[in-house]
Amino acid sequence: MEAMSAPVTPEKTDSDNSADGDAALATVLRAALDGPWHQTREEVRANIDRAELLPDPSRTLDQARADILDTMRTLAEKGFAAPGFAADHGGTGDVGAAVTGIETLGYADLSLMVKSGVQWGLFGGAVENLGTARHHEKYVPGIINLDVLGCFAMTETGHGSNVASVETTATYDPATQEFVIHSPTASARKDYIGGAGQHARVAAVFAQLITGGPGEEPEGRGVHCFVVPIRDDDGTDLPGVATSDCGYKGGLAGVDNGRILFDNVRIPAENLLNKYGDVAADGTYSSPIESTNKRFFTMLGTLIRGRVCVAATAGAAGRKALTLATRYGLLRKQFEAPDEQGEVTILDYLGHQRKLLPLIAKSYAIAFAQNDITARLAEGDPEAARTLEADVAGFKAYSTWHGSTAVNIAREACGGAGYLSENQLPIIRGDIDVFTTFEGDNTVLTQLIGKELLGAYAEDMRGLSARGWVRFIATMARDVVAEKTAVRQVIQTILDDSDENTDDSPLTNRGTQIRLFRNREDHLLRTCAQRLRKSTSDDDAFEVFNSAQDHLLKVGHAHTERLVLESMIAAIVEVEDEAARELLWKVCDLFVYSALEADLGWFLMHRHVSVERAKAIRRGVNDLCADLRPHARTLIDAFGVPENLLHTPMLDHG
Repeated sequence: MEAMSAPVTPEKTDSDNSADGDAALATVLRAALDGPWHQTREEVRANIDRAELLPDPSRTLDQARADILDTMRTLAEKGFAAPGFAADHGGTGDVGAAVTGIETLGYADLSLMVKSGVQWGLFGGAVENLGTARHHEKYVPGIINLDVLGCFAMTETGHGSNVASVETTATYDPATQEFVIHSPTASARKDYIGGAGQHARVAAVFAQLITGGPGEEPEGRGVHCFVVPIRDDDGTDLPGVATSDCGYKGGLAGVDNGRILFDNVRIPAENLLNKYGDVAADGTYSSPIESTNKRFFTMLGTLIRGRVCVAATAGAAGRKALTLATRYGLLRKQFEAPDEQGEVTILDYLGHQRKLLPLIAKSYAIAFAQNDITARLAEGDPEAARTLEADVAGFKAYSTWHGSTAVNIAREACGGAGYLSENQLPIIRGDIDVFTTFEGDNTVLTQLIGKELLGAYAEDMRGLSARGWVRFIATMARDVVAEKTAVRQVIQTILDDSDENTDDSPLTNRGTQIRLFRNREDHLLRTCAQRLRKSTSDDDAFEVFNSAQDHLLKVGHAHTERLVLESMIAAIVEVEDEAARELLWKVCDLFVYSALEADLGWFLMHRHVSVERAKAIRRGVNDLCADLRPHARTLIDAFGVPENLLHTPMLDHG
């Protein structure tokens, strides 16, 4: 990857109140937001800067799907997919570039991102990460150039988030050295599968492997993944395979979601993706990981790139929607101005600023955190895999919930214009809606974070007396923060230089901001542990857990939001340009103040802020909105949405 060019010092302008912004400053901000893969983002921006890539609601499903596949073929010819695959498999092995490339597609059409993500990220990722040399040689080149069109058949009608309980079976027959793929019940139908509706010829099927060695009764070995042909070259279902089309959805018209049922479909034994579990010719099962549970989570852990891409693209969709709404807010006027020289620009109203500017600030925070998550994924540190998987789960939920909210508020902020498909916002809203529930339901993922934070200490909790338990929970949260977060030196330095008593320092102090977010996480973690401690036996464990689920979810949210803040602060510290850094600190303040305001009831109820400080937080949001209003155009221009992808009649006419 080419080194990023040195930031250009922006020229000072007197046009802060215009709709033009400061182009030089926006360029510096864009480089900071783009992070290490700035060059990749710029290349993809250049390739997708075409209005014809925008979704057209007048197209039929077949037309929309055909257009997306044609665009993917164009991308494939330009080597778009290569970074996602290892060099010895025909790729270039740059995972970070693969993620940021997919993310940037979100500025064009979310169907393009999802369809590309299914082919190259999910299906291709399954073959790449769960397969071995025989699979890489046979499939990966065709996956990259689209000669092999695939789908990722994990979710079933009866089991979505609970993948370990999927019902599809893969029973080994030693007499023929084949696996028999079968859907034993109606609820075992593979459902909502992108690509299964029309284009996919092959599926990566997750099923319960059943086998036994000589003299053994066949038994379940847990969920494994198999390459299963589902259609011939003409698109006709193969014998034993029944596909059907999900048809019209709430959005994503260009993605051919479908369903698959298997009736004793036989595949060669070599079609088992056997990196983590294999079956010998005589049916003997072997695995480098003895524990079925650990093996299952190791397999799923290798596939988190899809979840990272969903989080990234939700952020991109939110940024695009906010760009459209903010530009409209800078053009549209409403009601007579005090000087009687015309009407008031709607972004000059505090209410409108409060709608958009805090969401822009949060988008900046999420973009910086996304760069961190992507960098950690690219490092591929096996020692940090479990922590990364948990953090990705929480971040996917945080980013997609934000993206969905930002798109909806942006639509509202444009009034009637925002409701017209020609202005894109309704289409983006329909397309992003499913992001909160696919690649992991957000509620389940947020809960996973809380479980991970508490579960790491399960061994320490066992056998403690009541007194020992009290001692343990008094120190637990602090230990969690120390152990679960690889605290960067810059964050530790900020904390060391700040007052531990958050009431004694201004809210704009970085150390105070970090401590407030950390204190919330610590408090929630300790008190959640106390509630769960009430379980005295397996019989009442579910009841206790279920009654504390809301608490556990709040632990997950607080943990993720604290990580997002720390990522943002660490990134801003690295920005060399003084004007850009000063503006980014204002953006950071607005992110913090608005996050505190959103949870002000909790901070007050648990006495982490005083009533006077709570009032100051509300005033602070207003003041920061006023401070950032002159820079609104500059802030959204820094998102780098290609101009041709912002072409809308409402921006032509104001």
